[in-house]
Amino acid sequence: MYASSDLRQGPRLICSAEKRRTVCVLKLSEVRLGNGDGYQHGQCWRDVYDAICQARRLIYIIGWSMFHTIHLVRDGHDDMALGDLLRRKSQEGVQVLLLVWDDPTSRRLLGIKMEGYMGTRDEETRRFFKHSSVQILLCPRSAGKRHSWVKQQETGTILTHHQKTVILDADAGNHRRKIVAFMGGLDLCGGRYDTPKHTLFRTLQTFHKEDYYNPNFAVEDARGPREPWHDLHSKIDGPEAYDVLKNFEERWLKASKRSAAKKLSKLSRSHNDSLLWINKIPDIIAIDDEIYSNDDDPERWDVQIFRSIDSNSVKGFPKDPRKATSKNLVCGKNVLIDMSVHTAYVNAIRGAQHFIYIENQYFLGSSFNWDSHRDVDFRVQDVSMGRANKGDGALPPSCVF
Repeated sequence: MYASSDLRQGPRLICSAEKRRTVCVLKLSEVRLGNGDGYQHGQCWRDVYDAICQARRLIYIIGWSMFHTIHLVRDGHDDMALGDLLRRKSQEGVQVLLLVWDDPTSRRLLGIKMEGYMGTRDEETRRFFKHSSVQILLCPRSAGKRHSWVKQQETGTILTHHQKTVILDADAGNHRRKIVAFMGGLDLCGGRYDTPKHTLFRTLQTFHKEDYYNPNFAVEDARGPREPWHDLHSKIDGPEAYDVLKNFEERWLKASKRSAAKKLSKLSRSHNDSLLWINKIPDIIAIDDEIYSNDDDPERWDVQIFRSIDSNSVKGFPKDPRKATSKNLVCGKNVLIDMSVHTAYVNAIRGAQHFIYIENQYFLGSSFNWDSHRDVDFRVQDVSMGRANKGDGALPPSCVF
């Protein structure tokens, strides 16, 4: 997969805002497809739940955090907790693999249980699945072998793994299966379930009764207010879903190697053999199957996956610097770096002619004003401002939001 996947034609891309109640229709902005039909918004939590229930071969989940107690559906029907659901699917013969960030502050020290500063419940999740056939790896953020001990501790404590994906198999018709993927900004953990109404108090005794979240106010669950959560997620149904799968495989192989090195047990070594060989399963269609070549599908998109990651977190980057360069990887800090997200941002901004809209949880574009970080190579803010100011007749005036 390397610096970015290929631009693939044919995927169906379904975007979801926060989960909407099935008993209450909440109107979102109307979007028209190329043929004039109205776009059908997805319902993130219900769609993920249904996809997990319908999986027959594999369920692979990557998360910054994952709560086994979370309920994806809260309308009174099919409200099994996520952990119980994954255990059940594993008992049915589905290969369930979980890759969760290992919070270094979540530990048991001198017999004292430390919950962890970030509240990810990673150790609790690991213990829940410990005696089940669900396999979970807690993946720390590594600075690499060549860095000093101090730098390794700093990186492992301050930085995290932030990908959020669910990859599984789905019905492709004619008794065949295909790979689909959910990815975006939503972890399957506490505080993420919401509706476009973003209520503060009304749902404290219903939908959010056991899912109260507000890190800013130390109040009891029954009093509120809860902190609303605004984010987007997407479902990829097509060839690009296989690239999301490839990302999981690369990360799992790296994490399992690190786990085996720390614990030379039979269980640890078996993690490396946990991935299914998709091309060896006859009923799962291949990435280039003709099922994806329908140009008449009004929901057909051209999709390309980008990411920000380095060779400390994935397995498979070429060791030859020349081959790495040919794969659009850059070398820095003794590691190979995939910075395709940054490159894509810059290219998209430079190509904009009328407006630029950026919505992100993090935006560190002001680092050019930091005296100690003048060499930071982050051009999104600079390029955005440059495009906004370039109303000189060569291009139409631009607005940046």
